[in-house]
Amino acid sequence: MNRKEFVKTAGLATAATAVLSSGKLFAHPVADDKVRIGIIGVGQRGLSHLSLLLRRDDTEVIAICDLDEKVLNTARGMVSKAGKKMPEVYTGDPYAWKKMLDSKKLDGIVIATPWEWHKPMIIGALQAGIKYVGTEVILGITLEDHWEVVRAAERYDAHVMMMENVCYRRDVMAVLNMVRQGLFGELIHLQGGYQHDLRGVKFNDGNGPYTKGAEFGEKGYSEAHWRTEHSVRRNGDLYPTHGIGPIAQYININRGNRFLSLCSFSSKARGLHNYIVKVGGENHPNAKVNFKLGDVVTTSINCANGETILLQHDTDLPRPYSLGFRVQGTEGLWMDVNRSIYIEGKSAKNDIWDDEKTWLDKYDHPLWARWSKESAGAGHGGMDFFVEHAFIESIKRKTATPLDVYDAAAWSAITPLSERSIELGNETVDFPDFTGGQWMYRKPVFALNDDY
Repeated sequence: MNRKEFVKTAGLATAATAVLSSGKLFAHPVADDKVRIGIIGVGQRGLSHLSLLLRRDDTEVIAICDLDEKVLNTARGMVSKAGKKMPEVYTGDPYAWKKMLDSKKLDGIVIATPWEWHKPMIIGALQAGIKYVGTEVILGITLEDHWEVVRAAERYDAHVMMMENVCYRRDVMAVLNMVRQGLFGELIHLQGGYQHDLRGVKFNDGNGPYTKGAEFGEKGYSEAHWRTEHSVRRNGDLYPTHGIGPIAQYININRGNRFLSLCSFSSKARGLHNYIVKVGGENHPNAKVNFKLGDVVTTSINCANGETILLQHDTDLPRPYSLGFRVQGTEGLWMDVNRSIYIEGKSAKNDIWDDEKTWLDKYDHPLWARWSKESAGAGHGGMDFFVEHAFIESIKRKTATPLDVYDAAAWSAITPLSERSIELGNETVDFPDFTGGQWMYRKPVFALNDDY
């Protein structure tokens, strides 16, 4: 089969899958017993996971692990307030998580720790016999880290799900619904990124996030304790998954399509130094630190089916939050920056933007229509509920997670590949195929089930 025939066949298969009954796609019994979960890392993100899990009657958090007694006490208080059984606590040793994995019978594990710990903790969980691992962004530091996780998941026949909540953002999912119904025509170009002023996260006075201060590392609080160091020594798209996760669903990456090559550019670095001077003064010791991370990193990606993708990482300059989504096809486009949609021949006026709300309300995704009440109060506008729900329901039904290890690897590998491209003078680098050619035969599954 030549490429043109394959693309046509894959497109027809995708369309056929999209209209199948979700019940027939996922006709699996739900287990009666509670799902036993452990959490490694109960800092800010880990506590968010804990909060969501405590809301569920079908789940029991039986173990938590962290080195910080302050956050452990916060976690204990949350469990007590929820009226749930207190989980066993593992602490006092950077490798206490290994003891937790070996001593508790866990159905699943959630990892919410600094990035460099993700790979060893994922593989450690798989080696301990845990079949479901949910990990926060990102998968690993080096490209080989990503391959090791993929190989381990295959070796142990286990499921590794990146807990990428933006895939479940309400507008993102409504647009996915529109894409699958052909409103935008054939997709041509997509954009996204992580455009978020994190200066108050990367620096603080050690007392809390977004508190005035220019400290990081040992003197920093929470993410400033570890995350800022990556900006000191690395230059690339350090946080690509919020943007690329939804884009991957729109164009069926790893399921009829794949990333082929990548090229990245980095601007000069000024934002973090200027922030230190602004809040700490010119004589602050950290004003002498040279930050390697460019203020704006731009990455372009080519895909097997001919689409182009533009990603931007922009966290060190003053700016309002935006992920900068753009979904453009032969019939129209959506742009979240101006919250507008234009569909040729269907918009109210020719060549005039429609307010996105009219379209997004009409094409609200069935998952949101069903679970909006349950998601109320969950983090990040409710989308945290959906990613947690999908993980737990997959465990209960003993099915593959809707976002799998190949997705996690492809999205997260953008970081080391962008670093390599920039280091090589903006050369285009090949994108590895973590599926080993299976992308040509795998079918889309994300959000095709009304249950999760």
